[in-house]
Amino acid sequence: MITIIDYQMGNLRSVQKAVEKAGVEAEITSDPQKIAAAEKLILPGVGAFGDAIAEIRHRDLESPIRDYLAADRPFLGICLGLQMLFEQGFEHGTHEGLGVIAGDVVRFELPGEFKIPHMGWNTVEPGPAGEDLGIDPGTYYYFVHSFYVRPTDPSVVALTCDYGGRFCAAIRRGNLIATQFHPEKSQQAGLSLVERFATGTLMTGTTLNPATSTAPANS
Repeated sequence: MITIIDYQMGNLRSVQKAVEKAGVEAEITSDPQKIAAAEKLILPGVGAFGDAIAEIRHRDLESPIRDYLAADRPFLGICLGLQMLFEQGFEHGTHEGLGVIAGDVVRFELPGEFKIPHMGWNTVEPGPAGEDLGIDPGTYYYFVHSFYVRPTDPSVVALTCDYGGRFCAAIRRGNLIATQFHPEKSQQAGLSLVERFATGTLMTGTTLNPATSTAPANS
């Protein structure tokens, strides 16, 4: 069973369907007790950092999420689910995140030829924490974001992406992995990542499906 956190700001059903395609049951819940007792936990997210972290706190989900992560249990964060792990975000003001990972979340500052948000297919490269994830260099994933994370400790960077300069596209620490891209929107490569998280093979580097080495035609 995989538990998907519901705080009214995520592609919940899309994530659930991606897990179910792997043959694993997935429950969507906002119950703090179920989140605390989860076997594996997914924190998705779409929207603004400040609104998202406010909803997490309004629903009394901060403590169970932090306690779960402190125990180093299997966790997958997606998009805002990555960003909220950090200490601060600067979208529409300054907002305190969960503080699980040292660093902050800042807006792209790019030359005019680069559109913001960064939206569409882009490739990733392994970082220091991603060498044994089984994700091939040049694999395409689907991104939609105007802000990106800046970890204080570069050793937690699992994947990087180039959009007017390299930025952190995923982090990994112990059994925690979180991605800026949307696996549930990334077709074969994304479903493979979700499947390997669901079946416990992501952290071993085992690849169940071939990576996507060319950009898919659409999202």
